[in-house]
Amino acid sequence: MNKDVLFAIDVIAQEVIVSNSPKGSNKVNFIERISYNDNEILYNAVVTLTSITKSSNFDVSVFKAMDKVCQLLYIKHNE
Repeated sequence: MNKDVLFAIDVIAQEVIVSNSPKGSNKVNFIERISYNDNEILYNAVVTLTSITKSSNFDVSVFKAMDKVCQLLYIKHNE
């Protein structure tokens, strides 16, 4: 499994959208959707990650730390 995945939220369907993108590529590969009901903690973590990107005082180190949390939660989800 690829360790570095991308996360997005579909607020209407209440799902985490998981994808990846090869380094140096503009192509995004869909992996799966995870329902809020299937992993509430991952969903809420990705919501937090998304809110960090929208902050007026965006901090890259905080974003990277939250992304690591999301990556770990996704790995645990797949175990």
